[in-house]
Amino acid sequence: MAGMLVFVGVYQSWSVSLSILGMCLISAVMALGVNIQWGYAGLFNAGVMGFTAIGGVAAVLVSYPPVKEAWSAGGGGIGISLLIMLVMSAIIYFSLKLLPKGKLRGLLIFIVLLLGLYVARQFFYPAVSSIESVDSAVSGFLGGMGLPILFSWIVGGVLAAAVAWAIGKVALGLRSDYLAIATLGISEIVIAVIKNEDWLTRGVKNVTGLKRPVPLEAELQQEEWFISLVSRFNESKLAAISDADAKAEMLRSLVIEGSGIFVKLCYAGLFAVVLLIVLALSIRALNSPWGRMMRAIRDNDEAASAMGKDIKKRHLQVFILGSAVIGIAGAMLTTLDGQLTPTSYQPLRFTFLVWVMVIVGGSGNNLGAVFGGFLIWFMWIEAEPIAIVLMSFVTSGMAETSALKSHLIESAPHLRLFLMGLLLLFVLRFSPKGILPEKVRHS
Repeated sequence: MAGMLVFVGVYQSWSVSLSILGMCLISAVMALGVNIQWGYAGLFNAGVMGFTAIGGVAAVLVSYPPVKEAWSAGGGGIGISLLIMLVMSAIIYFSLKLLPKGKLRGLLIFIVLLLGLYVARQFFYPAVSSIESVDSAVSGFLGGMGLPILFSWIVGGVLAAAVAWAIGKVALGLRSDYLAIATLGISEIVIAVIKNEDWLTRGVKNVTGLKRPVPLEAELQQEEWFISLVSRFNESKLAAISDADAKAEMLRSLVIEGSGIFVKLCYAGLFAVVLLIVLALSIRALNSPWGRMMRAIRDNDEAASAMGKDIKKRHLQVFILGSAVIGIAGAMLTTLDGQLTPTSYQPLRFTFLVWVMVIVGGSGNNLGAVFGGFLIWFMWIEAEPIAIVLMSFVTSGMAETSALKSHLIESAPHLRLFLMGLLLLFVLRFSPKGILPEKVRHS
């Protein structure tokens, strides 16, 4: 993988190579999250996209500064409606715990639910209208806490874990195929909420200008230490130019190019630290008694249940852990983009591709999941130029005026999905357990 990234850096550009590297690191973290669920416990989560989006929302809620006018207009109503919902949830929870099963308990819960929702709506909808009417072209939402965006990586994991707990309580008793359907449906619900609740995330109007954990390129270009660093790295190039004005222009161009590369390196360093931490913890967990228990449940849940293991509880535990890791990756992705774009959350990119990473890399093997994250994202980005080169070679014998040649070359970028499917097909045919399959130790 390092050689392939260097090849892209040399023959395309280092900026492209480092952009791919940053996304490869995030993809590897996502693949580890899915591997925890599927590789450890055999849970088929088809809602990866939803947990990624929750991490993205966390980045907005943590880093974006609060919109004071919106809080003044409707913050109180939102707070009251949230308090009502919490009180309603508490009453329902204690009713389920303390009251015996029967019609009386069911009737009480129904009345509390109906009354709570009705009262909350009286505060919620007027507050939402007031918030969204505050300069809706620029803000129109409450904003966040104005904290450093790095905190959102932790918050994204916590929010994704909380949603996973709620989903798991309902769906983990289902069979694997029904679990996949349930998680996919809930993922679509999450995306629908993010797209339509403008007061929370600005909906499809997007949230831009999020705080960055790395320097801005424009600021770097004005820093003397950075200009000096670029000069030292390109000393031979600059020495070959005798004209002072041309040398200054060349240095300015190199500083602009270097600032982008430096920022991408900073992002890659941050993402690499997170990946190494998650990978180390995942390996440690897999090799622990807990990891052996999870694999035993995955391979034969009936035998594990007969040995006294609480299958549903353990499934819920691993589902929460995997979703938390995906939420962290989602927050990292929004940090890299610098904006939240709800329409970009598509199942093809954030569910299908991540699953291909785990399958191709090797489910059950943490290093395999990481390798799959790197390989598949690299191929996803480079499939287009590879297809163009391949099609140019195939049509090299045709006349330049050939309509067929023009059509084939113009259609080459659309071969991305074909090449991805072909890669998956070859791996499943010749290495069904992945390129780096799980190693089973027999004591």
